[in-house]
Amino acid sequence: MERRDFLKVAGAASALVLAGEGAWYTVAGGQLHAPEDSPYSAWSTWNADREPKPLNLVRAAILAASPHNTQPWRFRVGDTFIELYLETGRSVRGVDPYLREAYIGLGCALENLTLAAASNGYAVKFTLLEGALTTAPRESAIRMVSRVDLSAGPRQESELYLAIPHRHTNRSPYDPERGLPLSFAGELISAVDLDEDVRMILFWEHATRDELIRISAAANLELYSDATVESGSEEWIRWRSADIRRFKDGLTTDCFGLSPLATVVAKLAPVSLLERAASPNNRSALYAEQMHSANLIGLIAVRDRWSRRQSLLAGRVWQRAHLLATARGIAARPCNEAIEMIDHERYLGKPPQRKLELAKVIGDPAWQPTFLFLMGHPTHEAHPSPRRPVESTWIS
Repeated sequence: MERRDFLKVAGAASALVLAGEGAWYTVAGGQLHAPEDSPYSAWSTWNADREPKPLNLVRAAILAASPHNTQPWRFRVGDTFIELYLETGRSVRGVDPYLREAYIGLGCALENLTLAAASNGYAVKFTLLEGALTTAPRESAIRMVSRVDLSAGPRQESELYLAIPHRHTNRSPYDPERGLPLSFAGELISAVDLDEDVRMILFWEHATRDELIRISAAANLELYSDATVESGSEEWIRWRSADIRRFKDGLTTDCFGLSPLATVVAKLAPVSLLERAASPNNRSALYAEQMHSANLIGLIAVRDRWSRRQSLLAGRVWQRAHLLATARGIAARPCNEAIEMIDHERYLGKPPQRKLELAKVIGDPAWQPTFLFLMGHPTHEAHPSPRRPVESTWIS
């Protein structure tokens, strides 16, 4: 292929990726805008209503991170309160048998809600319901996890609040030649100092990072070689635009971290071919490759990883960390398979291999791992994931 022809193809590929398979975006004034009926409209309308009211807080909350973009949240909204509920059926089954990651996703939503409250002139008082994580019920249920009481407060827009519509999980390889500034580590630790039951640990030494990569890649391969895990995960992959329009959730090819050209090829390829390409062996190799490209590997730990409350707190910490990274132009993504294997081994009654391996890395028995993540300088832009409309999350 001649260079000029390649550039034409690459340009067309970039345009298709930007359009998200269905012309879901238009460009005006240098900004992306999505039509009202688009699966992505929540990203451009999240703060369009400048009149302060509780619903605006929910519009920000639904842009939070969640496992496999399951969006497991439901809300009951009153004039002076917002109640947050877990919809247990919106989980990744074998990957998350105790709903720990679903609770972390709800904590992410709580953090966005808190930031939006300050911007809308509300002070908030949290009530996080206590209890231990248990296996997901067979039938989907709605479970209250938190109540947020609202009162009048000063109106303040923080940089984390302004980063909400720009925060997207970036699964592409990072630029290993560009180191993160040391000042960012200090900012990160300060920003997530929320509660004595949760802390963040950052790993910079190559030997420790190599050990985490080894543990994570092996866990990724073993976890997704389990048929129950693989089928549960597959339920949340939206290979085609028709499914994206229908469900407005899940993982799409735009979010897989591929180059623009590879993304277009993936969108045009038969689903059966894509499923074979996403085999556990290929996935594990790519996983290790991206972990090696990261400038920083971090871990969120709690005192009790089976606590619902502390899982919510871990989610708040991750959301704040990702928003701060976004504000600094730094890419981020979860890499949780090693921690998911702790749940998986417990659920199947297997020896706690990953629990012991990660405990050695942490080196402090007072802290238990609940979330592992990567950060680095991006090589490709991250794209937004689909979002259900806020009306579909209400409880009357």
